[in-house]
Amino acid sequence: MPARSTRFRLAPWVALCEALFAIHAARADERVVVCLGDSLTEGYGLTPEQSYPSLVERMLRERGHAVRVVNAGVSGSTSASAASRLRWQLRSRPEVVVIALGGNDGLRGVDVATTRANLSTAIELAQQSGARVLLAGMKIPPNYGPEYTAAFEAVFPALAKQHGVPLLPFLLEGVAAKPELNLPDGIHPNARGTEIVARNVLAALEPLLASPKAHP
Repeated sequence: MPARSTRFRLAPWVALCEALFAIHAARADERVVVCLGDSLTEGYGLTPEQSYPSLVERMLRERGHAVRVVNAGVSGSTSASAASRLRWQLRSRPEVVVIALGGNDGLRGVDVATTRANLSTAIELAQQSGARVLLAGMKIPPNYGPEYTAAFEAVFPALAKQHGVPLLPFLLEGVAAKPELNLPDGIHPNARGTEIVARNVLAALEPLLASPKAHP
């Protein structure tokens, strides 16, 4: 009788352990994608579900990918924080790291060589972890003159070539400078605009997930 009572008391814990094991096994099969960015990635002015990382995850799952897309966007971030923030995100052993930083550098007139060096360090860090990298390019208004604007925009294709990583030429392609697709600030996409951004990212990201998993 006592033995039966003990088994009865343990039954809920056994069921819980089995459920947690099943969840862990399911997560082990997921391919993790980290989107490292600023307010454009975070989804400024939107709900979490409307951010482009959330939309990309939904789109990938609809296409049959077992994937979890991590929104590692922090408003106001510059390339200076890229490496330190990425080190934390690499704890999840991502399959792919989308680096979408640099826009705030350009808006603040940060030295182009500094931006390039910061992003280069982040790319190397991701590659050393075994993750694939997708680099998202940025463009800026000509506030600091045509020479700075051209030099800034040239950073991204140069980095992609240097490190042998795919480039999404412009994260906001089809959205930038279109009032109907942006919030009143004219910088951040609204819900409609973010759907276009998500499709931009999806088109460049999905081929990277067609390859075998980078991590065992």
